[in-house]
Amino acid sequence: MSLSDASAAPNIEISAEFERWANVFLAHKAFSHPSELHGVLCGRFAAGGRMQEDECATMVCEHIGLASTALEESPELRVFAAGIYQQALAQLSSMDMSFQPLLPDDDYALEQRLESLISWVRGFLAGMALAAGESLGEAPEEIRELMEDMVAISQLSDEEDASEENDQQLVEITEYVRLGALAVFTEFNEPEQPAKTPPTLH
Repeated sequence: MSLSDASAAPNIEISAEFERWANVFLAHKAFSHPSELHGVLCGRFAAGGRMQEDECATMVCEHIGLASTALEESPELRVFAAGIYQQALAQLSSMDMSFQPLLPDDDYALEQRLESLISWVRGFLAGMALAAGESLGEAPEEIRELMEDMVAISQLSDEEDASEENDQQLVEITEYVRLGALAVFTEFNEPEQPAKTPPTLH
């Protein structure tokens, strides 16, 4: 696996967003991981898939382990489900390539951060499979190699001892995954056309 140079860990905004997602999952006693749900969304978008708002809301409930009627009973959950779709799509399609997987910051133990990354990658692969299906086999060689690398990452053990070397390696793998997700999005999605400026009349 070829790793790009390590970049900074997820920024403060992403860390706060992870806490927001984690609190929603905790409040509803979810068995799944918030990073996995974010990965599924990003995987679907990266492979060119899109959803209706109600479909996204249903998927959120399924991941948390709730019936879709929970949206009617919890205003907080309804607002959360309505917002994460556009948010994740906007992050992936941002021209400044500032997209970050939804992961906890360095205050969390190495084991927890690695578990979150593995969950995100598994979700991303699942989301891609849902959106692209068999067409993934027709993707360019570099994309197929990237998918093989992500499968390998998804099978890593999250039982790693805390050390400076392991911490640095996790940063590098996270950056590889981040850039990989952007590469997949670029491959399967047409770039947005800039809005045409009406001609000026003199």
